[in-house]
Amino acid sequence: MSRRLLIAANWKMNPPPQGALQSGSPYFSSGDPEVVVFPTFIDLQNCIRSGQLIVGAQCGRPEQNGAFTGDVSIKLLKEFGCSYVLCGHSERRENHGETDEYVAEQVAAALEVGLHPIVCIGETWDDRKKKKEKSKVKYQLSVLPLESDVTIAYEPVWAISGGDPDKPAATAEDAQQMHSFIRSLLPKDRQGPTRILYGGSMKPENARELLSQEDIDGGLIGGASLDPKKFGEIVKIAEELGLKQQL
Repeated sequence: MSRRLLIAANWKMNPPPQGALQSGSPYFSSGDPEVVVFPTFIDLQNCIRSGQLIVGAQCGRPEQNGAFTGDVSIKLLKEFGCSYVLCGHSERRENHGETDEYVAEQVAAALEVGLHPIVCIGETWDDRKKKKEKSKVKYQLSVLPLESDVTIAYEPVWAISGGDPDKPAATAEDAQQMHSFIRSLLPKDRQGPTRILYGGSMKPENARELLSQEDIDGGLIGGASLDPKKFGEIVKIAEELGLKQQL
């Protein structure tokens, strides 16, 4: 058996890149790897209607409905045509105060309605300096329904583009060590099939080395996903590497 590589384009608060919905788009998922796009809420409809894109939402509220002005429920996202939803992205945790427990509620809501959650976890530079990165990640995982079919995205917040230039760059070895640790914390019967993505500024220059690591099953791409040429290069590298073998 094998794990299919997944390359996810998180466009954040940006419009779809030029040509993303046109013939020959690198964002279309036509085989291996699986390619998923995460547009803004206002671009979801066009992306879904294209019929060529696998589409996810960047966030969702666990309650099915109610007096939550400005929010969109995970149930509505599923009914609208989304296939995936991001839960607990580092920017949501930082800018919107999403806690580990609230992220777990989102994951449970997604599983209940049949929307596949990509759960983001990771540590800050302060956690690293205090040698608390493993305990931080362990707790983030402990509140999740890991016996279910979920995808994990490891975000070393300290290594993401735009961070402190005085911080050391994350290496492929750093990423593999944490991915291996994360996999070891999953239930035994989920360690093989669960995909763990890397969300620490993957780009064409480092994609091959990162995706060649035993426990890295794809990437959650931010900045490079806004450039069709760069994103296409990452997808091509993933195509060449093929399926990841289960342990």
